Parts: sequence; C-alpha cells; structure tokens
Amino acid sequence: MLAPKKTKYRKWQNDRQSGARRVRPETRGITVAFGSFGLKAMTQARITSNQIESARRALSRAAGKSAKIWIRIFPDRPFTRKPSEVRMGSGKGDLAGYVMDVRPGRILFEVDGAPEAMAREALRKAGTKLPVKVRVIAR
Repeated sequence: MLAPKKTKYRKWQNDRQSGARRVRPETRGITVAFGSFGLKAMTQARITSNQIESARRALSRAAGKSAKIWIRIFPDRPFTRKPSEVRMGSGKGDLAGYVMDVRPGRILFEVDGAPEAMAREALRKAGTKLPVKVRVIAR
C-alpha cells in the first residue's frame, strides 16, 4: 500500500466541520497531463491507500501490458482508529492507515498507450473500486 516514507507528525488533528460544510472544487491536478485518458472525481471523499491499490490493480489488469498508467494522488494524511469495545476517553487512537482528501475535479488516474475503448473500460472498472463518483475524460 502507499504510505509516506517519513512524516513530521505521526497524527494529524481533525478538520473543523463548518455548519454548511460546502465542498470547494479542486484547483490543482484538474487536467489530463500525462496520458490520453483520465479518471476524474466528481464528488468529495477520503480515499484510503487500500482503495487506491485496488483501483490500480483493476486498471492495470484491464488496460493490458502495452498501457502506461499514472497514479495522480498520494495518501499522505494519517488517520487513527481506537480498538473495538474500548471505553471513551484515554486519548487518541493508534495510526490505522493513510488517506487522501479528494475534492471534485481531481484527476485520479491516467492511461496512455491503449485503444480508446479498452482505456475507457479499464478506467470505468477502476472507478468502481473508489468511494467517489467518477467520470472518464479524454485529453
């Protein structure tokens, strides 16, 4: 799974939840830069490193050997979890994994070197592994 080699802080503070909780669209990583086809997030979610790896496997199997694949997201945000059936209090839980906060408009994966029909189908299959609504886009 993807994880940072080294982090400055082991645990992050949680984000503040405002009353309206309006989702701002992404401003970085919103164009297909490397390949011919891309998978674009249409909703907001936190994608775990396991989900990214699952989507990568589905994409690489469906796209074929000649296709080149780029992963445009990296999970660098740690999340914690307390063990089950533990009473409230006594501090923050232990590190459980890493996630990436994905906002609408972000390109998640890119593919090049595969026929259009095959690339679109491969990206569609990868999108089913992720907790966001996605759209396949061309350059």
